[in-house]
Parts: sequence; C-alpha cells; structure tokens
Amino acid sequence: MLHLRLITPSEKTGDVVRLIEATVGTTHLVVLPGAARDPDGDVVMCDVAREAGDELLGRLRALGLEDCGSIAVENIDLSLSKRADRAEADAPGEGADAVLWEHLTDATHEESTLSVTYLAFLTLATMIAACGVVLDNAILIVGAMAVGPEFGPLAGICTAVVQRAPRLALRSLTALLVGFAVAMAVTVGFSHFMDAVDLFTEAKLESERPNTGFIYAPDWFSFVVAVLAGAAGTLSLTSAKSGALVGVAISVTTVPAAANAAVALSYGDMRQTWGSTEQLLLNLLGIILAGTLTLLTQKWLWRRQRQRA
Repeated sequence: MLHLRLITPSEKTGDVVRLIEATVGTTHLVVLPGAARDPDGDVVMCDVAREAGDELLGRLRALGLEDCGSIAVENIDLSLSKRADRAEADAPGEGADAVLWEHLTDATHEESTLSVTYLAFLTLATMIAACGVVLDNAILIVGAMAVGPEFGPLAGICTAVVQRAPRLALRSLTALLVGFAVAMAVTVGFSHFMDAVDLFTEAKLESERPNTGFIYAPDWFSFVVAVLAGAAGTLSLTSAKSGALVGVAISVTTVPAAANAAVALSYGDMRQTWGSTEQLLLNLLGIILAGTLTLLTQKWLWRRQRQRA
C-alpha cells in the first residue's frame, strides 16, 4: 500500500476527493479543511493499493495539484486493516508488478545527478578495481563493482527513452560520460603514484592474470551477461519486492574495465587499453538496451492488464 498526503487549494479539494473516491483500490480517506499553511489550503490523505497508484498520481497531476499544492507519497510497511486488504484485492493486477512511473523518474533523476558524491564513489571504485587488476584479486574486483554507482545514470537513460524525457536523458548521459572520464583520469594518476612507490609494476599488469584477464578480452558472453544484468537491475528498481540491485552491480565489469584501461594507459599498453574500453562500452550498451526493453515490456503488459480489468 501507498500513503498519499496532498495539500490542495480549497477550490480544488472537492475534485480531488471525488477523484480519490472514484479510484478503485483507495481507502482511509481523510480531509482536513484549512489545515495547510504553506501553501495555504486543505490537507487530504488516503491509502491506495500500489497497483492503482500510478493511475491516481497521473490524474492528480492532471488537476495541476503539483503546481498549486503538493503531492507526497510514502510506502506503507505495515497496515493492519480489513479495508486496506479489500482495497488491494479490488485493485486490478499485482502490486509487485506495478510500476510507479513518477517514482521511477524521480528516483533515476536523483541517482543520475553529476554530484561530488557520485564522482567520489565512482572514482574510489575505479581505484579499488585498479588494485584488483594489478594484483589479480577477484575480491577487490567484486568490491569495486559493489561500490560503483554507475547503474543510476544507466537506469536514467532507459527511463528517459521510455518516458520521452530528454532532460533526464541528457543529465544521465552527462553523469555517465563525465563520471567515467574523471574516474579514469584520476586512476591514471593513481597508477603513476603506485608505480612510483613500487606497489604497481608493469610486469604485474602484463603477467598472466587468470582471475582478471577477461576484463580486457570482451566477447559475446560479456554482452549476454550485461543484457541479463540490465533486465534484472531494471526489475529491481520497478518492483516492490526485489532487492537484487547489489547482485546486478557485481555481475557486470563496467568499473573494472575502466580501471584496467586506466592502468594500462599509464604504462602505454594500448592493447589492454582498447580491449578494456571495448569491454566497458559493450557492457554499457547491453545494460541500456536490456533496461529499455524491460521497461517497454512492463509498460505494455501493465496497459494490457489494466484494459482487461
């Protein structure tokens, strides 16, 4: 269930209440006339089944409520109410399958912002991965994958394509390209420093690396894994019951590929640099393609389900 808290101008309250009452899957409607002070107006609260949430939010936005009032949405972790159970049963579809497009757009907008924190996490992840590739240490590689925040901008691009949001697409693409460029540039400097203190050596980079050699040798398996991970990651963002995003992060070699390219570039090894760059681009392409197709499929299936209901 979702909890909605609305601030509405007095002249719109009647329309808002009628809209909520006409939406299947809503309950616990509360109206507090004149309770709001900033902005002035009435406070309307209700609970709505997740599967009916996107439709209700769309209609509330159509009333212009976001311009003259406020729409706040929270997840309800526990609701002990027979009426809430009945509302969820009446709403068509399953809550776990419902996609809240407004929430997805807002979440990916936040995750795809080019901020100092985002750059710091991506740079640190790339530097950790650099240590992993030189030492041929799979544990460090997995750790770097988990730290990397690059799935946010990737999800933002997928959402922007499906929702036709060019600003979100530009923001996400900028965060992705600038983020990796900065992270790789800093990692090149980090590699020179580590070489100067005899912790990195060209011999280690060029030696046999059974645990990390695949990072600069892209093949069709890399693309297949990226596609599967992109689909799983998108489902983890849109589903109410999935916590698989960490697993997605450690299944695709985006950050390790960027790290290997940076270390190889610091030693002038263009073979590994180009190979790792190809691996990075192949993984990014696979995730974006799979994520976009997953969202389009979800949107089509949910529309069909709503039409049948």
